[in-house]
Amino acid sequence: MKILISVNTFWNIFNFRLDLIKELKSKGYIIYAVAPIDEYVSKLESQGVICYGVNLDPMGTNPLKDLQLINQYYKLFKKIKPDIILSFTIKANIYGNIAARFLKIPTINNVSGLGTIFIKKSLSTFIGEFLYKFSLKSSSHIFFQNIDDKQLFITNKLVEPNISTIVPGSGVNIEMFSCDRTKNKANKFLFVGRLISDKGVFEYLEASISVLKTYPNKEFLLAGEMGYNNKTALSEKQLEKYTKNYPQIKYLGKTDDVIMLLNSVDVMVLPSYREGLSKSLIEAAAMTLPIITTNVPGCSDVVEDEYNGLLCKVKSVYSLERAIFKIINLSESNRIEMGIKGRKKVINRFSSKIVNKIYVDKIHQVLKS
Repeated sequence: MKILISVNTFWNIFNFRLDLIKELKSKGYIIYAVAPIDEYVSKLESQGVICYGVNLDPMGTNPLKDLQLINQYYKLFKKIKPDIILSFTIKANIYGNIAARFLKIPTINNVSGLGTIFIKKSLSTFIGEFLYKFSLKSSSHIFFQNIDDKQLFITNKLVEPNISTIVPGSGVNIEMFSCDRTKNKANKFLFVGRLISDKGVFEYLEASISVLKTYPNKEFLLAGEMGYNNKTALSEKQLEKYTKNYPQIKYLGKTDDVIMLLNSVDVMVLPSYREGLSKSLIEAAAMTLPIITTNVPGCSDVVEDEYNGLLCKVKSVYSLERAIFKIINLSESNRIEMGIKGRKKVINRFSSKIVNKIYVDKIHQVLKS
C-alpha cells in the first residue's frame, strides 16, 4: 500500500519524519513524499522514499499561485494514487486536502503549529480560519500537538471534536539523542530555530547582552537558517549589531549535526511566542539539558518550571534575562538534575516509539473504515 507524506520542505520530512518513515516501511508500506525540491531529496531517496516536487511558497499569499498549487497536488495525487495522505504544515494541509477531496483519498492532517497568522490577529487570520474550516471538513483525522491548539480549532468550529486528538509532537529517537552529562557550568547557552521574531530571537539577543555585562565569560550561540523568507526574520545587519561588540554571541549557521551541538552546550533557550510542540526543546531535554523557555503552548508542554527548566514571560527581555541569571546561580548539581528529569519526561511522553505507534494505529484504523 502507498502512503504519501506532504509537507512544505523535504528538510522538514528528513528531520522530523524519518523515524516514522522507517517504521512505516518496516510495515511494508511504499512511501512517497511531496514538497518543494531541495538538497534533502537525495537523502530521502537513499532511504527508499519516492520524491516529487511542487512549487510551494510557505509564506506566499498570491491566490493565483495557491490555485496552481491545488492543481499540482491534484495531478500528483492522481498519478501516484496513494491509499492515504499524511499532511503537515499549513499549505500542505489546506491545499493538499482540497485536491485529495476531489480524488476521494483519505487524509490524516497534523496541525503542528498555528503560524504567524494566528499569533498576530489580522485579515490573514480570518482567511486562514476559513480555509482551514473548508479544507479540514474532508479529513479522516486531525492531529494537534497541544491541547490549546486543538481547543482553539474546536471553539472556532474549524474541526469536529470526534476526529481530533493530540499527538506528542514528531517524536525523538531517545537512543540517538542521549547524553550522560556529568558537568554543567552554565557557560554555553544555545538558541536553535528559525531566526524570526516569533521564535523570540530578538529577546534572546537582548537578554544575552544584558547577561554578558555581568558574566562576560558566558557564550550565547544561535543555530538556524539566516535570511528566512519572513518579514520578521533577523537580518545579517541586525545580527552584526549584536555581535560587533560582543564576540561571545556567535552565529553557527544551519546545522544538521544537532546531537553534537546539544552535547557541546549547557543550557537550551527558546523564548518562542507559541509552538505546536517544540521539537528542538524535546531534543534538548532528551540530551539532558536544562531549558529556559516561555510559558506558552507548545513550550510549557515540554518544560515544567523549576523541574526540568525555567519558564519566563513571553516577549519579555527582562523576564528572560532573570531566568538566565537564575539558572547561572543554581548549583551545578541542580542543573544536572534538571537535565536528568527532562530526559525522563521525554522517554515517558515524547519518544518516537510512542509517536510512531499513534500514527500506525490511526493509519490502520482509517484504511479499514
